[in-house]
Amino acid sequence: MKKKLDEIFGNEKDNVISLATIAIEADNEGVSRPSVRNVDAIYEDGVFYISTYALSNKVKEIEKNPEVAICANLEDFNASGICKNLGWIMNVSNMKIRDKMRRAFKDWYEIANNEDDKNCIVIAVYLKKATLRINHGESVLDFEF
Repeated sequence: MKKKLDEIFGNEKDNVISLATIAIEADNEGVSRPSVRNVDAIYEDGVFYISTYALSNKVKEIEKNPEVAICANLEDFNASGICKNLGWIMNVSNMKIRDKMRRAFKDWYEIANNEDDKNCIVIAVYLKKATLRINHGESVLDFEF
């Protein structure tokens, strides 16, 4: 299964995925509501990496509750996992993933990211559980990481 995910999402491919978090503010009944947005991500070994802004709502929501869900509609893939802020994109520990993102997102990376700003960060979605449907559900692969 992991080999199949590498084939679909790996090799420094720019993947548009939907990232769902839980909003910080509850509604009038006190219920927390989901919040979802599309993000570009690269995939490697069970982890999706995303460059983003540290002061964005998604990062604030992740800091409060790191449980997230993702999906890639074109691939009929959905998963849940734990999201972690890996810090400033220019940290030495982020250099390998940064270089891969720059290649994968080459058409727009510099327009969307200011690497001089310490709020330009990497977040990682560590997959826990996922489902991949192949050929419109002809084959369904459920797995845990």
